[in-house]
This record gives sequence, C-alpha cells and structure tokens, in this order.
Amino acid sequence: MLFNSYVFIFLFLPFTLLGFHLIGKLGHHRIALSWLVGASLFFYAWWNPKYLVLILVSILWNYKTGEFLLRKTKKVVLIVGVVGNLGLLAYFKYANFFVYNFNALTGENIVLDQIILPLAISFFTFQQIAYLFDLYQGEAKEYDFLHYCLFVTFFPQLIAGPIVHHKEMLPQFARDTFYKLKAQHLAVGFTIFFMGLFKKVVVADGIAVHATPVFESAELGMALTFFEAWGAALAYTFQLYFDFSGYSDMAIGLARMFGVVLPANFFSPFKADNIIDFWRRWHMTLSRFFRDYLYIPLGGNRKGTARSFFNIIITMLLGGLWHGAGWTFVFFGALHGFYLTVNHGWLWMQNKKGHEPKSSSWLGRSMSRIITFTAVTVSFVLFRAETMEGAKIVYEGMLGMNGVSFPYQLKALAEWMQALFPNSHIVAGALGNFGSPNGVLKLFALLVLVWCTPNTLEWLHREKPALGVEKQAVKNNIGGWAWRPSIIHLTCVLFMAIVAIMCIQKESEFLYFQF
Repeated sequence: MLFNSYVFIFLFLPFTLLGFHLIGKLGHHRIALSWLVGASLFFYAWWNPKYLVLILVSILWNYKTGEFLLRKTKKVVLIVGVVGNLGLLAYFKYANFFVYNFNALTGENIVLDQIILPLAISFFTFQQIAYLFDLYQGEAKEYDFLHYCLFVTFFPQLIAGPIVHHKEMLPQFARDTFYKLKAQHLAVGFTIFFMGLFKKVVVADGIAVHATPVFESAELGMALTFFEAWGAALAYTFQLYFDFSGYSDMAIGLARMFGVVLPANFFSPFKADNIIDFWRRWHMTLSRFFRDYLYIPLGGNRKGTARSFFNIIITMLLGGLWHGAGWTFVFFGALHGFYLTVNHGWLWMQNKKGHEPKSSSWLGRSMSRIITFTAVTVSFVLFRAETMEGAKIVYEGMLGMNGVSFPYQLKALAEWMQALFPNSHIVAGALGNFGSPNGVLKLFALLVLVWCTPNTLEWLHREKPALGVEKQAVKNNIGGWAWRPSIIHLTCVLFMAIVAIMCIQKESEFLYFQF
C-alpha cells in the first residue's frame, strides 16, 4: 500500500487512526497497541501477503536474540544474531547478483530462481541490528514484546525509513499521552503529510517525465547530446530529491498524527556546502547507522589519517551496495567514498598548515554549494542507470562527446559557435524533452526552490516536528512566516492537499521502496 493512493488516504489511514485513538481513550492500551501493530502488518502485507511471514520471523529472531543478550552478554550471541539478519538480507537482496557475477567470472551456469525483493527488508533489518548492538553494549534494556513489534512495524516508517533507534521510539510508546488524541498533533501531522504528498505526486512525478525517457534511451544504446544528458541528470536529481523529501515528510506527518515524533531523515541536502555536510543532511539516519555501526567499529579516525580514509571508502562502498544489488550502486558508493576522502583530505591539509576554520564569504559559500550540487548530480547518474553501459552513455553525453545540440530557435548561435570551434559538433536540432522552454524552466524553478526556500521542518520548527534537528531548524527559522494554526496556513495546506489528491491519477512507488 502506498501513501500516495486513495485507498491509503481515504480508507486505511482514517480507519487506523480513529480505531487506535478510540480504543486508547477507553483505557485499553494493550488493545490499542495490538490494533496499531495489526494495522501496520496489514499495511505491509498489502503488497505481498506471503512476506508477512518473513517480517514476523525477523521480529521473533531478534527479540529472542535480545533476550539471550540480556541474560548473557556474549559476543558469540551478538554474532549469531547479526549473521542471521545479514543472511536473510543477503539471500533476498544479493543472491541473484552474486550468482550472476560468479557465473560471469567462472563460466559456470548456475541458475537461481528470480527472487523478489521484499519491501523494507533493508530498513527493518538494519533497525534491528542496531538494537542488538545496543543491547550488547548495555545501551538498551528489555522491552515489552508488543512495544518491540510496534518499534519494528510502525507503518509510517516501515517501508523506507527513517531507521530509528530504540531509545527514540520505545519510550514514546510507553507514555500515557501516546493514547490520547490531540488536535495539535493532528493539525501538525496533516500539514506535514500533505506537504510531502504534494512534493511526491506534483513535483517529483512531474519532473520524472523529463528524466525517464532519456535514461531509457541510454539503456537502448542511443547517444545523447550535451544538453539532453545534463537535462536528464538534473531532472532525475530533482525527482529523487523531492520523492525522498516527500516520503520523509509524509512519514513524519503520519507518525505525528499518532503523537509520535520521528527522527529527521532529510534536511535540505542541496544546501550543503560540501559533501560531508551533504551526507549529514541526506538520509540522515542511514548515515548515522553506518557511522555508528560500521565506520567507528572499523576504527574511525582513531588509527591515523590513511586508515580513516580507508574506513570511509569501505563504509561508502557498503553503503552503495546497501542501496541496490548492482555494479551501478557499487560505483555510486565508491564515487562518494572518493568525494569524502577528498573533502576530509582538504580539511586535514588545512589543519596541518595551522589554518583556523573561518566563515566563508557569500561568494565562497555559493561556489562551494554549486560544486557540491554538481558532484552529487554526476553521482546520481549511477544511482538512476540500470546498467554501467547506460551510465557510460549518459556520461559521454554530459562530457559533450556526442556533440552539443541547441534548440532550433538558437540556430544562429549554434552556427556561430561551430565556426568558432570547427573541431566540435555543434548543431541546432531536436532536444527531446528539453527542446522547449518548459523543461528548462522547471529545472530552474526547482533549483531556486531547493536553494532559496526553507524546508518543512524549518517551516514548522515551533512544533518540534522531528528529532535531531531542533537547533538547526530554530537557527534557520523564518520568523513570522513559520507555521501556526491559522486560516492562512490552513488555506495553503488545503490547496496543496486538493491539488495533490487530484494528481493521484496513477499510483507511483517511492524511489527508495526498492532498497
């Protein structure tokens, strides 16, 4: 079941919300919890009921492993628990990928039935691995089984995150206020939800039509010109941005309707001044997981600069592979590992020279932001391409290796530039989706939007909408424009809600659902 579907918005959500709060109001807290767990499992099973067994087995495995860790904290128990989780993930997500590459290397012809990737397996697996690690380190305690089930299955964050810590969620489930319906929670929740829905169905799906045909052409081996390739890369970059931003908002908004505050997972990453800052803003809980449970255990930066760079590259390689079983994702991770080592290396050199950190000028920050945004856009080609060959064709176009094609209206400019650079291939011809001002204006408008406007969490900072960005949101607050219960803000939200609902003509999955 998708958040951006009529059955979810008009049936599942109101029925679940009303039932939970009515039962809770009567004082039957255990029944209310059971209702919400049951609704979350129904939500998960809607896509494929047979995978309901998978998530239930995963929950039982980790809860029982946690009980063993509490009674006898031994590393072997932790290892067995983590291996069980990773084994499940490896089979469903990577088995076909490993068999395919094994056959390619050895010439064998091992045939494995096509394994369909269960929704959310990467998210609920990592969430429970973090729980086991925290139990082993004495940072978690035993929790009620019903609370634990809700911690794993809570439907707003089940499918695509955020990856939450036990200490962020389980204490909230134990409060009596969790079961009491509050108008403020509903107002904030519906506001954030419909802002996210608007981002998804209006903005992300609206710009996708300018990216998908070009990437599909690349997969078919068709050469792309300079503006076609860059236009498609930028269009997909914005599609992914608003798709993930929209989902993150919708998850936070849905949880808030139940009185639950989720951690922030997305905080204006295209406003980042460098690639380190980008990963502090993009998929924030995944970055936190890899930092706490992979990078630091590998040694972090405690064993010298060279070792820290190696740890960064290993972490990002595995982070790329987490996103998908394909070489495009491996190279995506490797590229960001390279970006991060360059960024950290620059900071290391500045520190070694004794240069004190200082605030950059407006021009310096702007240039840094443009460089970071361009580097991220280049990397997202790998994220979108289905094969390395398809990515190669897009990159060739971005480098101008297939020539530069201007719109027909700029024929005179094309002829002048061709005369100026006779060895190049500059023509005036069809540009597909970017042959008219429409596509270009969309890209420019979205660039202004992501660089110059506050994000959802900043707009609602007075309501403390998410965990983990309180200080940042307050620092970037927008004064009198900040959200408050008022007719003006209600009108704006209703407008976005109506437009978004009218645009749900065809259900489209969130891009992060495939991970």
